Amino acid sequence: MNELKGLHHVTAITSSAEKNYEFFTYVLGMRLVKKTVNQDDIQTYHLFFADDKGSPGTDMTFFDFPGIPKGEHGTNEISKTSFRVPSDEALEYWVKRFDRLEIQHEGIKETFGKRVLPFTDFDEQAYELVSDENNTGVPAGTPWQNGPIPLEYGITGLGPLHVRIADFDYFKEVLEKVLLFREIANEGPFHLFEAGEGGNGAQVVVEHNDQMPSSRQGYGTVHHAAFRVEDRDALNEWIDRMPRFGFRTSGYVNRHYFESLYAGVAPQILFEFATDGPGFMGDEPYETLGEMLSLPPMLEPKREEIEQAVRPIDTVRSTKDIKKEYN
Repeated sequence: MNELKGLHHVTAITSSAEKNYEFFTYVLGMRLVKKTVNQDDIQTYHLFFADDKGSPGTDMTFFDFPGIPKGEHGTNEISKTSFRVPSDEALEYWVKRFDRLEIQHEGIKETFGKRVLPFTDFDEQAYELVSDENNTGVPAGTPWQNGPIPLEYGITGLGPLHVRIADFDYFKEVLEKVLLFREIANEGPFHLFEAGEGGNGAQVVVEHNDQMPSSRQGYGTVHHAAFRVEDRDALNEWIDRMPRFGFRTSGYVNRHYFESLYAGVAPQILFEFATDGPGFMGDEPYETLGEMLSLPPMLEPKREEIEQAVRPIDTVRSTKDIKKEYN
């Protein structure tokens, strides 16, 4: 059985694609590598922010479903997305940056022997920067070369995924027996699991919490999280495996930029299994990634309809001189 290689992407819901683009581009310094639409709801933008090259394991993506209400955090949710930065020193840089830009944060903390910086965006979406200071395992990506963040402090990919769950014993069994994760540490109600090569790019932090009310999905919450598989052959193994454990799945789905399988693994927890390729570089040149509305081949005949349905968002950065911000 091909083990999962780590995090592939996390997809969340935003109240505003425009604000979301500004926040991830000019506050966090992540690169918009694809501006497309939800393939199942073509009136909805789907924005992909990643490292410089759009590497698997580095992207955070967003839907902006029209008219969706604000979500409510609680138990039974993917509760927080974390991003890797190179060092403890980088976290000090980010504290100063967040203070200057008035981004809500909790200051630097330590969890499972690593330093982290929790923060939120304008939708109260929960994030965390995690230091790779002593990290081993899945390699980091490449920070956005032309973004506003000095390269030695830049975000290099996804860190541990946080899940809050009421029935911990059940979820632990799913992670270990079905998804082949290993529990490697715990701190009170928090349990650290990892897959594949391990490290920050292949970990899940599970919080056992049966006291909070159940979460409600909406803007400001995570829609689903995806894990990396090598290729179509590896994906086929998971397509065969999940139903044998009683899970209902989507079956094979071609997302053009990668190939996928979706499965609901616990109440309100949707996981995706996604191939590393083909990736985001096939239909746009490196220099202008994410600047035009990109559509997979099956939606290209509907381009005129789609462009009329979604409002224009100016995502051109290749003509701008974006200065590195050292304070």
